[in-house]
Amino acid sequence: MFEITEREVLGDGSIIRNDIRAPRIAQKAKPGQFVILKATETGERIPLTISDTNPEEGTITVIYMVVGKSTVLFSALAAGDVYQDVIGPLGKPTDIEKAGTVVCVGGGTGIAVLYPITRGFKEAGNQVISILGARTKDLLLLRDKMENVSDELHLCTDDGSYGLKGFVTDKLKEVLDSRTVDLVIAIGPVPMMKFVSRLTAEYDVKTLVSLNPIMIDGTGMCGGCRVSVGGETKFACVDGPEFDGHQVDFDNLSRRLAAYEDQEKQTHREFCAIRDAR
Repeated sequence: MFEITEREVLGDGSIIRNDIRAPRIAQKAKPGQFVILKATETGERIPLTISDTNPEEGTITVIYMVVGKSTVLFSALAAGDVYQDVIGPLGKPTDIEKAGTVVCVGGGTGIAVLYPITRGFKEAGNQVISILGARTKDLLLLRDKMENVSDELHLCTDDGSYGLKGFVTDKLKEVLDSRTVDLVIAIGPVPMMKFVSRLTAEYDVKTLVSLNPIMIDGTGMCGGCRVSVGGETKFACVDGPEFDGHQVDFDNLSRRLAAYEDQEKQTHREFCAIRDAR
């Protein structure tokens, strides 16, 4: 059992932060790695990238958006409640090195994934420029934390409620046009990562993305998280989750993510109806 030591509702109320007591994971986890959580014995296994660790307290932090049955179940857990299982750290950690000028681009809950990676590149002595985007101001997560680990921070919203009205690619193009960039890291919705990678390919700038395909066991046995990278099949759980953005088949990834969309919506509706009838 893994106790939730702290719970916080973020943004517009649809995003939840959990600090979870998991001392062994907190000691071993590195930026870019993830855990698989299960709320109950019969619950679904959900992969979430670790947003932060506190080895002294023995806790890890995960941040997720409530979108389906399992995350609704997660969101009902309060501080003091427990997850049945937390498995990790899984996946390859980010290869953090002194690269020069690094642009970190985050969208939505991908910002939570980006934070420890950004901090790592800053601590490694890089010039770090961060560009964060969301639909509205309320969904721009971890602004203060990202500012603390960035030399420059640029904020974008689709509706213009905060920062630049527009997409992260608009600001990224300005940056690419104004200086030499050695590395771009993009984490967020698939369309965002796709268009960031398409843009940086024009400038021949190395680009890493963190992929979130359907995943079951997280150890490379089931093949559920397969993605196409450079024409080869890779497993996000053991070969990733980070890959060369210029080599990822984002259209294939989008199709696979949508494969069970109807079933997911139906299960969500049925679960909420049963819950609300109690």
